[in-house]
Amino acid sequence: MSLPIKWVRDIGLEAGDTLTLTPMPNKTLLVSSSAISKDHSVLKATIDYLHSDSAENNLRILISHYLVGYDVIRLTTKKGFSAYDRKFIKDSVRQKLIGLELVEESRNELVFQCLLNYNDLPLNRVIKNMYGLVLSMLEDSMTALRDHNVEIAEDVIQRDDDVDRFYLLAVRQLKASIEDIELSEKIGIRHPRECLGYRLITKSIERVGDHAVRIARNVLKMDSGISSDDPIFKMADLSRKVFESSIDSMQEEDLQAINKIVVEAKKVSQFGVSLESRGDEGEGSIELSMVLESLRRVAEYSADIAEVAINMNIKQI
Repeated sequence: MSLPIKWVRDIGLEAGDTLTLTPMPNKTLLVSSSAISKDHSVLKATIDYLHSDSAENNLRILISHYLVGYDVIRLTTKKGFSAYDRKFIKDSVRQKLIGLELVEESRNELVFQCLLNYNDLPLNRVIKNMYGLVLSMLEDSMTALRDHNVEIAEDVIQRDDDVDRFYLLAVRQLKASIEDIELSEKIGIRHPRECLGYRLITKSIERVGDHAVRIARNVLKMDSGISSDDPIFKMADLSRKVFESSIDSMQEEDLQAINKIVVEAKKVSQFGVSLESRGDEGEGSIELSMVLESLRRVAEYSADIAEVAINMNIKQI
């Protein structure tokens, strides 16, 4: 086999080194070498902290570097970080980004390094954790609505940070796996085209979590609970069940069975529309209308998940 001389020199390949040939889905072969050093595989980035911009905007730039796969992210500033900016960045990284740890700190510099081993958190486990959190948030937000339990409502809002952490980790994994076939296999991606499907599914799960938070926030605005006989709880039960079914559809191979989930999710959404036409008035009616809208959106996101599951289950051409 003849190899490009520039590639051989760039990676430091020598006589006797081992090459790995990996069959790709498009019937090509991926040639890789164990000669690539660990230092070469560590991706590093330096970001200039802009004091003319908000701490939140600077954090967004840092997160974007985490998502594209940088292992070491160095945040620097000649003026030095203010006490508020330093605390905001450190706390936000801790709350939002799994595996990213502060390893160096000085007046002008914050250095973060991703210490996560993807084998410890494969994609299916990340999605399972996200789903479990969001499902519990949906259930608890409706309990808070029924009993007007402010403590439960506030807990639902706080749990959204954990959902976001898993979502951002999933995005990082999916972006990295597009470029690294070996990583794809480690996290459970069978084919590169699945990355888009999983990206859409994780976003839908994250949005369902956002609507659980919206329900909880509306509970906090109300002065009393709601009778368990109210039809809104039937809507909540239907939305929760169709959300569960949509996640199950990811493992379903029967396309017609998945199609039925899509149809059912749309029926649930229409049921929510019929409840909106009740014309309820009085105290808490605006908040209840907002809760109902969130439950409808849960059903619609569930339909989206099932539709993606159909697309992902079509056999490769």
